[in-house]
Amino acid sequence: MKRTTLAAIALAVTAGLGLSGCAGAAGPAEPQAQDGKTRLTVSVWNYEGTPEFKALFDSYEAANPDIDIEPVDILADDYPQKVTTMLAGGDTTDVLTMKNVIDYARYANNGQLQEINGVVDTVGKDNLAGLDAFDINGKYYAAPYRQDFWLLYYNKDLLKAAGVENPADLTWDEYTALAKKLTTEANGKKVYGTYHHIWRSVVQAIAAAQNGADQNSGDYGFFEDQYNTALDLQKSGAILDFGTAKSQKTSYRTMFETGQAAMMPMGTWYIAGILQAKKDGKSTVDWGLAPMPQKNDDGKVTTFGSPTAFAVNKNASHSEEARKFIEWAAGEEGAKAISKIGVVPALQNDAITAEYFKLDGMPTDELSKKAFTPDTVALEMPVSDKSAATDKVLNQEHDLIMVGERSVADGIAEMGKRVKSEVLGQ
Repeated sequence: MKRTTLAAIALAVTAGLGLSGCAGAAGPAEPQAQDGKTRLTVSVWNYEGTPEFKALFDSYEAANPDIDIEPVDILADDYPQKVTTMLAGGDTTDVLTMKNVIDYARYANNGQLQEINGVVDTVGKDNLAGLDAFDINGKYYAAPYRQDFWLLYYNKDLLKAAGVENPADLTWDEYTALAKKLTTEANGKKVYGTYHHIWRSVVQAIAAAQNGADQNSGDYGFFEDQYNTALDLQKSGAILDFGTAKSQKTSYRTMFETGQAAMMPMGTWYIAGILQAKKDGKSTVDWGLAPMPQKNDDGKVTTFGSPTAFAVNKNASHSEEARKFIEWAAGEEGAKAISKIGVVPALQNDAITAEYFKLDGMPTDELSKKAFTPDTVALEMPVSDKSAATDKVLNQEHDLIMVGERSVADGIAEMGKRVKSEVLGQ
């Protein structure tokens, strides 16, 4: 397996743009790997630090010895923009990893992805969590291979020291009270009751999910309670304040893995990270999982999440091989490959879940297992051509509220005003 860096892609795109006027109708020759194998190129981010890609590619190559997968490696922070540039330049990378549904909707609506309804039908629509996010007027231009959702991580030792067995069935009010109780300071060392990362989704996406609301609507009164909760925790000192976390680029992993936070709402993708940290001896935290705190105490668990998917580039050099790879990655063999390293697959059944909890270091208590079966997983952001622009506005106003430059009421009003004007054209 080879690895192509962004520099090589940039050179290829530049060359392609320069020669486009004289290129033949057949386009560039299809790249071939050594030994007569077909070289299948797949765009990824931070290849060395994202083990799911290697797990998938190695397993697929082992099962398909005539295929040589070449990752096209891009920095995570640059990924959306670089893929956009690649597609605009006529790049021929075969498989494109869809990091989020906002970018997916844009690429699909721009006609830059191939329809793969046949792949989805083969894997089975009822088997893939998060598939609905990729339905555009009955057509699918990507298939999810993993499905992350948010739950609550907690430090068992810190909770036991405070006389709390586990954080089961919490409402947000109960969660707030518990976070304050768990906050301690001794010998110059502070332990926060919980940690909220700076992403707006920690407030806005959970509010939308638990209120059944639309973040593209331009009406954001449903954010109010969640902002009040976050600011109450911040004012009380039960969480690291937003301004400090942002200016110091605080790592949520460091906060939890070093025992600086007793609880932390975070996505399931972090399971692989904490398992690896424990394995490498970088953390000694005895951790568990619990369902996300809820607005209501009706026994139902609603959270939010995002699928990650593979798509076939409209200009792919190897379209048929790309489809076969996606069918495998989204199916049972791909699910097994990433489950082994702690990544939650989109294909979900009892057998795969059971194997997942057999992972070395995985908590096996009943509460952790319950956290894995929420009743509803709402999409983090709607699939819409408006979502990218809305996301930008909501991010900007979120920061202003959290650092105290706008009140909750004024910030929510400004969000609505700007989205209606700048995005919805109202």
